[in-house]
Amino acid sequence: MFALSLGSALIDGLRDSIAVVACVSALAGIGLNVQFGFAGLLNFGHIGSALVGAYGAAIVVNQGGPLWVGVIVGVVAAGVLGLLMGLPTLRLRADYLAIATISVAEILRVLANSARLQSVTGGPIGISNVADDFYSINPIPDGRYGWGSFSYNHNTLWAMLVGWSLVALASLFVWGLAHSPWGRLLKAVREDEEATRSLGKNVFAMKLQAFIAGSVIGGIAGIIFTFDGGFVKPDFFIAQTTFNWYLVVILGGAATIIGPTVGAIVYWFVISVFNSLLSQAIGRDGWWFISSTDVGAVRYVLVGVSIALLLVFRPEGLFGNKEEAVIGEH
Repeated sequence: MFALSLGSALIDGLRDSIAVVACVSALAGIGLNVQFGFAGLLNFGHIGSALVGAYGAAIVVNQGGPLWVGVIVGVVAAGVLGLLMGLPTLRLRADYLAIATISVAEILRVLANSARLQSVTGGPIGISNVADDFYSINPIPDGRYGWGSFSYNHNTLWAMLVGWSLVALASLFVWGLAHSPWGRLLKAVREDEEATRSLGKNVFAMKLQAFIAGSVIGGIAGIIFTFDGGFVKPDFFIAQTTFNWYLVVILGGAATIIGPTVGAIVYWFVISVFNSLLSQAIGRDGWWFISSTDVGAVRYVLVGVSIALLLVFRPEGLFGNKEEAVIGEH
């Protein structure tokens, strides 16, 4: 009986580890890795980039514009947010930068949730039917693909193909940046700002460029999120999501190319396996100390314990190294 439960849980984990939600986490993690891993910037408001990317695209489509225009608007909006957020905050010390950025992201979420802006953002209800144009160009025939519970419908599979293709492109982009003179200079800024500044380099400009680049990638993650279910709501864009993305980066290895992608896959695999095992155990045995409503919270507790053990025994993550894991305070 336990083997059957474990097998089902593993299938659930494999399914979710490559689903659209993992694509979104991987893309967001790649953007965050540019800011945190390579530049050493503690951006706790990264979810704000995903929010403006998602809502930028959704609002354009909801107002009757074509999806491709919405995508461009969402990407540009995320870049502009990175610029506007970076200009006044990047001279702050790390802890103040974290406070300022998380505040901006929360302000954006409250505005998107506001009833006063419901005609534009949809308020608490959000905006639906965003991805109709995206689904209309789906070349995959109707139906489900896979076997048993490890299967996806044609629209989900289309979103996955596009999402993971963007993950590959974003990883290639970051690889190019990391191996360019710009990337090596960015690492120098992370390690020692004063030494880099003494060489005549514009440290602030480097940090701002990294902040904008990471924000743009985060905006693309938000757009892919809208492609999954075809709707966007403010409930997704909470501060906790940013911290989950930090876990993805740390799990895979900060300042590595494949770290955020592998971290996202492993993170959602573990989340799904724990969720499946807990749900099956409660349904079969009726554990007195855990109710069905506690499953979501308990699985995050278990994931937290797993991450804590990882940080104790391998703080650099799965693919990182100890030198890259040490981020200096700026």
